[in-house]
Amino acid sequence: MSLGPTYQSAAQGRATATGIVAGEGLADVLVLTTFDLDEFVFGALRAGAAGFLLKNTEAGDLIEAVRTVARGEGLIAPAVTRRLIAEFAARSVPEPRPAPEGPAALTPREREVLACLGRGLSNAEIADRLQLAEGTVKTHVSRLLGKLELRSRLQTAVSAQELGI
Repeated sequence: MSLGPTYQSAAQGRATATGIVAGEGLADVLVLTTFDLDEFVFGALRAGAAGFLLKNTEAGDLIEAVRTVARGEGLIAPAVTRRLIAEFAARSVPEPRPAPEGPAALTPREREVLACLGRGLSNAEIADRLQLAEGTVKTHVSRLLGKLELRSRLQTAVSAQELGI
């Protein structure tokens, strides 16, 4: 199904906003929308959303969804999940993974967190030093692991030392 210009513009706007917030590590993004369209779901997830819910979600479920995303877990509305699984299963050839972003792609805040990891600070100590919530620090650490293609905090600390950060 193709979206009309109004819906396409709205989908692009949401994806752009989601990408900015998620990309800067400002917060984990939970998209809440009335549009139950694949283009909105896929666009939001590609942009870095950690969750996607429809506005008809019950209040208690919405509160639990916010808590789930805040814990660093992902969440997708049950009504959307089956289509997402079908789309994934239908792909015959996996999409190529982009090359690792590396240190050049780090935001200034990610560089600060990386420097703190290089000094061996815990998430709580980093949060205190940079005046961030501990959950935000965890998000930055996860993104650093992904961007630098590392598996552990120890590797990240060693990498910070090797990069002179």
